[in-house]
Amino acid sequence: MLNGLKGAALAAALALSPLALGLAVPAAQAAEGSVAIPDARFQHDRMLGTFDRGALQRGFQVYKEVCSACHAAHLLSYRNLRDIGLSEAEVAAIAASYQIPDGPNDNGEMFERPGRASDRFRRPFANDAAARAANNGALPPDLSVIAKARPGGGNYIHALLVGYEDPPPAGITVMEGMHYNKYFPGHQIAMAPPLNSDGQVQYGDGTRATVDQMARDVTTFLAWAAEPELETRRAMGIRIILFLIVLGGLTYAVKRKIWADVH
Repeated sequence: MLNGLKGAALAAALALSPLALGLAVPAAQAAEGSVAIPDARFQHDRMLGTFDRGALQRGFQVYKEVCSACHAAHLLSYRNLRDIGLSEAEVAAIAASYQIPDGPNDNGEMFERPGRASDRFRRPFANDAAARAANNGALPPDLSVIAKARPGGGNYIHALLVGYEDPPPAGITVMEGMHYNKYFPGHQIAMAPPLNSDGQVQYGDGTRATVDQMARDVTTFLAWAAEPELETRRAMGIRIILFLIVLGGLTYAVKRKIWADVH
């Protein structure tokens, strides 16, 4: 019973951990003197928030049409897309649109085949050296858990995507091959603005694809990719807290009953 209660308390603490992280990150950033990242107020960042399924699907579209040209998300499998509201047929069609390296075959040769739902997202480059060669020596990071790997999480990713300025502020010289971004540490980043104009992506649901909207959507998708169990964990935490409240009440009532006649 004691072990069960310990596990319950741990799960409840984990369910509330995003709130603690949300309070800790700004303090850490202030201590380091880094650039203040604005709060984008994402729905899923609330203590009991959930992911917006429409934003997740639009965010995947932005990742697929814009980000995946340079950035992998290799910890995700195509079948995971069912969790953002896509049907099995849609997932199968998306997977089949990619050619996946496989093998060796009976002749000892590697080959490519249409993707399956069980395959991981295809990487845009064969290896890191090829990725660096195609990006002027810079290695585009894998985006699978990028929302957890950066201080500020989704707020930082959103700010980075909308923080480009061209021309840069007066008095600032940007090195050749670099771009000015007011939220990037040092303000000079090798990645060109990936979202550079409204309407860059055509949303099927009629949502207006402004740069800010695309940035919010792809950030929501990357937040889900980094923590797809978020909603389940929070729901479990709420159930555990309610259970502990009821258990506490019953324990108190039993105590009062047992000791009622003791003076």
